[in-house]
Amino acid sequence: MMRVLLPLLALTSLLIFWQVYVTVNDVPKFILPAPAAIWDSLVRDVSVWGAASGSTLWVTLKALLAAVASGVLLALAFSLSRTFEATVYPFAVVLQVTPVVAIAPLVIIWVGIDNVERAQVIIAWLVAFFPILANMSAGLKSVDSNLSELFTLYKASPLQRFRLLLWPTALPYLLASLKVSSGLALIGGVVAEFVAGSGAATGLAWRIIEAGNRLQIEKMFAGLLLLAAIGMAMFYGFSMLERYLLRKTR
Repeated sequence: MMRVLLPLLALTSLLIFWQVYVTVNDVPKFILPAPAAIWDSLVRDVSVWGAASGSTLWVTLKALLAAVASGVLLALAFSLSRTFEATVYPFAVVLQVTPVVAIAPLVIIWVGIDNVERAQVIIAWLVAFFPILANMSAGLKSVDSNLSELFTLYKASPLQRFRLLLWPTALPYLLASLKVSSGLALIGGVVAEFVAGSGAATGLAWRIIEAGNRLQIEKMFAGLLLLAAIGMAMFYGFSMLERYLLRKTR
């Protein structure tokens, strides 16, 4: 209970201080809007914000699903062939260390400015892919050698080895990576939308750009608030899934 109450108390105190500071010092709205003004902009355009949030969340989930599928499959391939891992892994590292803002313009050019959502998914996948690959590979390598020899002794099939030994061992690593990659997928999608800067985009990033061009700072804060809410919801959602699945497998 204290884990919930303490952050809520801190947030409430911050919002009260923010509102009082802006009101007492008569801070212009275009510099720092009051929390009440941000809330009004959310309520006033709730349908617009809802559609933009849904678009951003949909892109993030598609990219995350692609990252999980490709990361898990590639990690399994690495576990089967050290030669394949030594050949391909450096290229995965290159994708990880290359700044997404440098890749995004190229991807948008390749897929076309009219296909912003596709570009968002690709860029978000690029960002979210590596943590899943690295953690899944680490999980598969952490299998107890004695248990592995026992499965060999009993002539377990590859499917039995994966289902009863490899998967339960690697699952905690995969679940931990999901909490990181979900946030990275969200960031990647937002960066792609910022770089595109096109009215064809429908997500929160475009709404923030649009509000900034019109000096509607309270709307920019509203968009940032919704992005933070989506990121936190995914993080704590995967945290709950992690606790549930790990408790169930014990």
